[in-house]
Amino acid sequence: MGSVAKKGLHKYLLLLQHHPLRTKAITAAVLSGISDTVSQKLSGIPKLQLRRVLLRVIFGFAYLGPFGHYMYILLDKIFKGKKDSKTVAKKVLLEQLTSSPCNNLLFMIYYGVVVEGRPWMQVKTRIKKEYPKVQLTAWMFWPIVGWVNHQYVPLQLRVIFNSLVAFCWGIFLNLRARSMALPKSK
Repeated sequence: MGSVAKKGLHKYLLLLQHHPLRTKAITAAVLSGISDTVSQKLSGIPKLQLRRVLLRVIFGFAYLGPFGHYMYILLDKIFKGKKDSKTVAKKVLLEQLTSSPCNNLLFMIYYGVVVEGRPWMQVKTRIKKEYPKVQLTAWMFWPIVGWVNHQYVPLQLRVIFNSLVAFCWGIFLNLRARSMALPKSK
């Protein structure tokens, strides 16, 4: 690793140690913004929608980073920091039955109402149709990520690891939301 990258990583880890919540929130915000930018390009949007990117950055900063920070601390407290296979399985199961459904639902509501500016009834209709598919897909993908995260990633890096994987998941959700978008009401 080059000296610039090493210094950057060292500085980042220091920020993570001294200001964990802020660093995780900023990291989630930046990755959410980049994820949305990539999603827009992949879905063929000719001009970058900066408002949409900013709203995704806000979601990452205000919700994803802080939620992950406290969730992983809570899970480690509940299970006393154990990393044996049985405990990791319980952490993953608890995470998948609680935070996963809530996170996906909240994202779909936020995306429809705030980002796209659609009326609640349209968003509700779309969620009724798409949420089960999104959640089932999440349950096929995220348990593996959760297992790796809880088994091998140190507590202070779990939100960052999750945010990196969520970068790809966010692209999937954005493209899914875009492809299933209902026409705006007049």
